[in-house]
Amino acid sequence: MRINRRSAISRRSILKRVAATAMLGPLFQAAKGTMSAQVRQGGNINRNSSPSALKITDIRACRIAANYDYPIIKVYTNQDIYGLGEVRDAGVEGMALMLKPLLVGQDPTNIEALLSRVRPYANHGRNGGGYSAIDIALHDITGKVYGVPAWRLLAPHKVRDKVRIYADTTDDNDPKIYAARMQKRKEMGITFFKMDLHTDLVKDRPNAVDERGIATDKGLAYMCEFIAAIRDVIGWKAPLAADHFGPLNVQESIRYARAFEPYKLSWAEDLLQVRDGFHFPWQNWQGYKHITESTTTPTNTGEDIFGLEDGFKPLIENRAVMKIHPDPLTSGALIETKKIADFAESFGIPTAVHYAGSPVGCLANVHMIATINNFVAMENHALDMPWWQDLVDGLPKPIINQGYVTVPDTPGIGVVLNDEVMKKHLRRPGYFEPTSNYDEFLRVPGGWPHFDDQGKWCDNCVSYR
Repeated sequence: MRINRRSAISRRSILKRVAATAMLGPLFQAAKGTMSAQVRQGGNINRNSSPSALKITDIRACRIAANYDYPIIKVYTNQDIYGLGEVRDAGVEGMALMLKPLLVGQDPTNIEALLSRVRPYANHGRNGGGYSAIDIALHDITGKVYGVPAWRLLAPHKVRDKVRIYADTTDDNDPKIYAARMQKRKEMGITFFKMDLHTDLVKDRPNAVDERGIATDKGLAYMCEFIAAIRDVIGWKAPLAADHFGPLNVQESIRYARAFEPYKLSWAEDLLQVRDGFHFPWQNWQGYKHITESTTTPTNTGEDIFGLEDGFKPLIENRAVMKIHPDPLTSGALIETKKIADFAESFGIPTAVHYAGSPVGCLANVHMIATINNFVAMENHALDMPWWQDLVDGLPKPIINQGYVTVPDTPGIGVVLNDEVMKKHLRRPGYFEPTSNYDEFLRVPGGWPHFDDQGKWCDNCVSYR
């Protein structure tokens, strides 16, 4: 296995370096009583205390109604600084709020220790959203405290200044209309394209699908008409990926992938959908490996996987797919997703990024992507939503410019909320309201009265942790 020397640099050493540099700067002259513990969202300096006295005091949330709901959180501190985070699209803010008892009173700059504390409550799919939102918010706070962009907390330097976007595009059962929609993406300046290639697009054509709704050979030929129509619009040099094929098993996935080979797709996403005894289809790395080795169409999966050890590692170590596709708001946000991407790079596997949320999570992803080497492109699901970028301020607009997002060099993740626009699009009333219902501790330090192992009541028993 090839060792990635960039990823071998410990985050702890990077943070020490950042802290040491900051302590020498004018913002951190604690001995003179002029130290800044934070940079407020307005750019003013708080001179109340040093970063070592910083403590988390609250976590609150709201939810934006968009193409998917965007659950946005704020992590508050005792020094008037806060960090923004985002739970996975179509998730619920409670996934992050339930972690509040484990975080209140803690130093938010102690990022990895706090993430270790909340990791037992993370899982795959939308259940990774709470952990990921907290990771983002802690990096936002810490970056503001030390006056550095979040990417600087992950690596000593960035490997790119701009992040390429790929465009998800809504389908239509008329190939010409579908191609026209892709033409509009091209006119936006998008340079990397993805299409939803549902088998349902051809279900009404004679003999196109079988009783399970899987395309016959004739049906696959019809489906390829859609790819051909889009290729006519975007050309053959432009990268084009495809997704949403239906409930395919291993053999059906191979049939589909082979049918797509003439069209040189960048990848066929999440082909395998039948579980075959696994809790999640992607856990069947043997099945994915068989698909990958049976076609020249690149395979890709990963948007619902949390963590390296917890999910991605078998797929990567066994080269079961040709590209991985984490969604950082499920996979663990900045630290964990960088670990996943760096590990994949050591096996020669590129990383594409799935994303369908707000600008908060988008910019957090951009910071992480700025530090990984073998990157392909990041998804955006909101290109047809005119107010998407208006949810935030603090960075140049348009956020997506000619198919790219610029990596911010401002402290934290580099965005502030536009409260006026946010409030216009709330799913339900309440904008970062108090969350006292989450104040009760999940684990009490010390001890509490309970029955011991012999069934005797004990007033001073030490708790099990």
